[in-house]
Amino acid sequence: MLSIDPTSQSVQDNYKLLIGSIVPRPIAFVTTLSSEGVLNAAPFSFFNIVTANPPMVAVSVQRKPGGIQKDTSRNVIAQGEFVVHISDESYIEAINITAAALPSEESEVALAGLTAIVSDLVRVPGVAEARIRMECVLDQSLSLGGTADSPSCDLLIGRVVRFHVDEALYENGRINAEALKPVSRLAGNDYAKLGEQFTIVRPT
Repeated sequence: MLSIDPTSQSVQDNYKLLIGSIVPRPIAFVTTLSSEGVLNAAPFSFFNIVTANPPMVAVSVQRKPGGIQKDTSRNVIAQGEFVVHISDESYIEAINITAAALPSEESEVALAGLTAIVSDLVRVPGVAEARIRMECVLDQSLSLGGTADSPSCDLLIGRVVRFHVDEALYENGRINAEALKPVSRLAGNDYAKLGEQFTIVRPT
């Protein structure tokens, strides 16, 4: 086994170890609204569940060099709302397009040819192509990493106030993962499909 001291190598080298080791990672496709009303969208694979009581999710948005916030963080913190979509095979190519570095006054949703859809409880529109989306209100935002003057990321914790689920995926309160066809992130430009499933009964 190699023994690697993270303080002895660059941030980029540590990043490569993390994204190559912590796989597969679910991808949150997040829409937000700017103060000028521009619909922003971007994918993030530093994403997971926080708790079910109440339902909460967390998305970690890495900052640009110099501690500059990305549009997603800035919009969520300013507006207090966002929509998380689950990435799946049916629109992953469009999601990838939204990762382009656009000026804040341009919409990635329009660039990717996606369809904005009005939300029930938040002002931020969702994307109609997603088969699962979650309307969220910001519970907490934490600036982490880097230095006090220049953090390296914003951890956005959102409370889900509305779930939208394609009826074809919904079975007795559960999601049919095989029908969803989720896509996960690996390292570099690589992604993964659901693949083979197996069951292990947890001990009592």
